Amino acid sequence: MVVIRLSRGGSKKRPFYNIVAADSRCRRDGRFLERVGFYNPVASGQAETLRVSTDRIEHWVSNGAQMSDTVARLLREAKAKAAAA
Repeated sequence: MVVIRLSRGGSKKRPFYNIVAADSRCRRDGRFLERVGFYNPVASGQAETLRVSTDRIEHWVSNGAQMSDTVARLLREAKAKAAAA
């Protein structure tokens, strides 16, 4: 099964996450099918916190991919923030 999840990068105490579509049997930071965005929880100033390609996520979900709970929450918050702006 294909899952859309976070893949951790960055250095110690400075996490950076790629949002990827990957086979659920592959390890968290291992092989993935496509990178569809990123999430930077420690962004400061004008740095971008979240960038997501929503059309690619919709493509994967329409083809049967499952989103992890965290990715679903991030997308929900980003949509609410975009609607408010």
